[in-house]
Amino acid sequence: MPPRKIALLEAADRRIEKVFDPHIAGDVNDSQVKIAKFGAVFDWHSHDEEDEAFLVLRGRIAIDFRDGVVELGEGEFIVVPKTVEHRPRALTEEPVVLMFEPATTLNTGNAESDLTVSDLKRL
Repeated sequence: MPPRKIALLEAADRRIEKVFDPHIAGDVNDSQVKIAKFGAVFDWHSHDEEDEAFLVLRGRIAIDFRDGVVELGEGEFIVVPKTVEHRPRALTEEPVVLMFEPATTLNTGNAESDLTVSDLKRL
């Protein structure tokens, strides 16, 4: 049986009800591809051991860094190196973003809060 195909934007619209609630789209070796809708502002955080990559599928986001901001639009991609403090946020209503990171990566990294999701759902 061939692997399952996912229409990512359609699945995100149908299954993801809250912003900053990442869902697993797939597993790649020891990493995962996660998808989320972003909201107005997230927690400042870093990941001590993991790089984190973001690919915007729909809308626009900003990722705040302590020394500046990077804005991303549809089709744009960035890798945030481990230990770099950052804070993603939406620039448009509920943008949809793919994240690529080790499966053990917690969405809030070293800053546990009400936005921390430790039990991710799958698409």
